Amino acid sequence: MDLIKFVEQEYLKTDVPTFKAGDKVTVHYKIKEGNKERIQLFQGDVIQRRNAGIAATFTVRKISNGVGVERIFPVHSPNIDKIEVNKIGKVRRAKIFYLRGLSGKSARIAEKR
Repeated sequence: MDLIKFVEQEYLKTDVPTFKAGDKVTVHYKIKEGNKERIQLFQGDVIQRRNAGIAATFTVRKISNGVGVERIFPVHSPNIDKIEVNKIGKVRRAKIFYLRGLSGKSARIAEKR
């Protein structure tokens, strides 16, 4: 069991900021197109954090042209260049899936002061 954890330690990122559900984040994601590589930004609200260690993931939701878009990112993926925390939200749940049913001003998350 310790051998697996030892191998996983090699792939864990150390520069991941602390964030949780309700926070607004910007994910800088590397995209390969042919032999070119570019960085695409995905900004939205974190609606869940999941698992721990190398298998940790988080889901980001944003509204694009009136349509809700969700994307799941592995926290320790080599394709993630950087994660920026823009705002720290004040929510009372660990998984805020209720945002899927809300729209407009009711879908806003209060900012923690």
